[in-house]
Amino acid sequence: MDNFAAIDFETANFERGSACSVGIVVVRDGKVAETFYSLIKPEPNYYNYWCTRVHGLTRKDTDNAPIFPEVWAKAAPLVEGLPLVAHNSPFDEGCLKSVFRIYQMDYPDYRFYDTLKASRKKLPDLENHQLHTVSAACGYNLESHHHALADAEACAAIAIKLL
Repeated sequence: MDNFAAIDFETANFERGSACSVGIVVVRDGKVAETFYSLIKPEPNYYNYWCTRVHGLTRKDTDNAPIFPEVWAKAAPLVEGLPLVAHNSPFDEGCLKSVFRIYQMDYPDYRFYDTLKASRKKLPDLENHQLHTVSAACGYNLESHHHALADAEACAAIAIKLL
C-alpha cells in the first residue's frame, strides 16, 4: 500500500467520543507527504485521571481548542479517497465513528487497516506488539509515545514496512 493516511486519537476519558487530539500522516507513493495535528475540545468535556496520565493532556489544554467538526473540516480533505491506517484500528475507528455520531455528521465509511494485526502476522516473534515495540522493529524510533502525531508517524512507518 503506497497511499494511505495513518491516524491516531487520544481521548480525554473512557468514552470513545471524547477525542482530545488527533494526528494524521498522509503517505503518497510510499513517502510521508503531509502531517496534521490538532487538539480537540472533547465531548463529554472531562478528563479521566488515567487518560491524562497516559497522554498528559488536561482540560486546560483543550478548553479553547476547536470542537471536532471544525477540526475535521481541515482534516477531511487530507484523507479524502485514502484508506486509514491505525495501530489497533478498532480503537481509532471507534473514536472517529463516535465523534461523527455525537455531532450528527454523516460518516463517510472510511476503510481502516490495522498495523497491530499486521504486526502480529508478519512479526510474530516480537516480545509484544505495542506501538513502540513494533515501530522500533520497523526502524522507527518513537520518542513521544501517546502524542497523537508522534503515534500516527510511528504507525505510518510500520504501515510502509508491513502493508
